[in-house]
Amino acid sequence: MKLAFTKMHGAGNDFVVLDFTQHEFSLTGKQVKRIADRHLGVGCDQILVVEKPRQAGVDFRYRIFNADGGEVEQCGNGARCFVKYVRSRGLTQKREIRVETLGGIIAPRLDPDGEVSVNMGPPAIEAPLVHVVKVGKQAVKMTLLSMGNPHAVQRVRDVEKAPVRTQGPLIERHARFPDRVNAGYMQVLDRSRIALRVWERGAGETLSCGTGACAAAVAGIVLGLLASPVQVQTRGGALTISWAGGHNAVWMKGPAETVYDGTIDL
Repeated sequence: MKLAFTKMHGAGNDFVVLDFTQHEFSLTGKQVKRIADRHLGVGCDQILVVEKPRQAGVDFRYRIFNADGGEVEQCGNGARCFVKYVRSRGLTQKREIRVETLGGIIAPRLDPDGEVSVNMGPPAIEAPLVHVVKVGKQAVKMTLLSMGNPHAVQRVRDVEKAPVRTQGPLIERHARFPDRVNAGYMQVLDRSRIALRVWERGAGETLSCGTGACAAAVAGIVLGLLASPVQVQTRGGALTISWAGGHNAVWMKGPAETVYDGTIDL
């Protein structure tokens, strides 16, 4: 089976985008992993699938599969790529669309400057604001919240020295998180800027994580460390996160780029 795809990235978080608006999605987990494999396939952090909507009042259904083949609820960087993709393919003429995901409805908008803003909906913060989770022999303080998908955010002195690749997998699969979790490592630079690295469940460390950036900014704001808007510097580029607090939606703004189109034989 030959499958057409588009390779895209949002601040270095890279995706394979597939159009299934005319056909039923039928790829197996093994095929998804093959596409995502950086040696044997195309290579990506996540696979994004465009489908017709199943709900009234929305434009598309947006499905996300991690590199390990598992389907997840949300991907913020992917949402920015999603709106650019459907416009470039002539699937819509709208600059702002409503998209259904497993994590809820989001609304990405193509801005005049070429970047994309996404209404990510309100965060769900788990009380208390600081949890202490024993990871190995270490007690780790973290803020737990959901941006449609689960995040555990901790503050670190130096993000470049943070144990992302050693501790991140342990947090991802910790018994405290039966559905696994994204582990964020946040360095506060000043009240409007942070540096961030994220170990994503099912994908490992990525150059950027949109929902992780939202989660980190929200965590910093509720802890009194940050004030909106927050510039989040990731290894792949910068994102801007705005949140007015409470039940207000989190807004994310950042780049989305097309790399190339291709075909893979599965």
